[in-house]
Amino acid sequence: MPPIDVNALRPQLEDRRQRLDAMIREVPDATHLVGLLQEVDSALERIEDGSYGICDVCHDAIEADRLQVDPLIRVCLDHLDTSQQRVLEQDLELASRIQNALLPEKKVVTGDISAAFRYLPAGPVSGDYCDLIVNQKDPETVLFVVGDVSGKGIAASLLMSHLHAVFHSLNGFDRPVNDLMEHANRLFCESTLSTHFATLVCGLVTTSGTLHLCNAGHCPPVVIGPEGTRTFKANGLPLGMFCQTTYTITEATLPSGSTLFLYTDGLNEANNGEEEYGEERVLEAVGSRHALAPEALLDAVSGNVDTFLAGRPRSDDFTLMAIRRAG
Repeated sequence: MPPIDVNALRPQLEDRRQRLDAMIREVPDATHLVGLLQEVDSALERIEDGSYGICDVCHDAIEADRLQVDPLIRVCLDHLDTSQQRVLEQDLELASRIQNALLPEKKVVTGDISAAFRYLPAGPVSGDYCDLIVNQKDPETVLFVVGDVSGKGIAASLLMSHLHAVFHSLNGFDRPVNDLMEHANRLFCESTLSTHFATLVCGLVTTSGTLHLCNAGHCPPVVIGPEGTRTFKANGLPLGMFCQTTYTITEATLPSGSTLFLYTDGLNEANNGEEEYGEERVLEAVGSRHALAPEALLDAVSGNVDTFLAGRPRSDDFTLMAIRRAG
């Protein structure tokens, strides 16, 4: 994960200080706020002297994702006391439940289109984002999104939740996919730190086989079928890099009896200690199983990766999605 950007964090802390100072003057008994103000002042002092983000105990760097969530912390995970560890565990459990509640239905079927996904965090929470939404006004159209926020842990999971809210609030069926992406990029860029971005594929598929794709710096989705495979490379920048970014639509067809397969880089970058799984293995794994239903295809690919890892734990989240048109 990129190191904490203190230049972006300083104005946030200064704004927090001004708000606290104003509240202290207005609230009769503000002892608890005074203590919080002192913590903010201490954080600003540490930024000035260059010691911000350094553990008070071991003097190593504090985890950047934790600082993103709570910029006032002063110790790394290894030096939390028992009560702090218990609170953190409870927070992670709650965050995991909330994140799971944001996931779509495990299986989506509408007309000739059937879709499924596998969401496999490497830890309690994930920075991956996936969505499947059937248009209520036009049940023959499905919006799909697969993305990956930079970083890991709680901060990445918060940004994943933010992306979920952005796409659902924009109601993409009222606008072309590229317009949806441009709006989502602007909202994401304006509400996150400059160190964060998200690679993402967003698209629409209809029961007649019309396929519209926007790939914002993400792993190439692939259409598999009896005729072979076709990949779709990125045609736009990741979300959050620049607030004013345009995206173009790739128009294609999902033939009858074919499947669109999408994934995050936790799949192709899975490493068994000697080599990465790689894009070539991804294409082999899905291409040889093009006749399978979405759920069976995802189970087969997951099993193939487990065999490749040979018991080695996964180091990154990975998400798989398969959208099939009956034929």
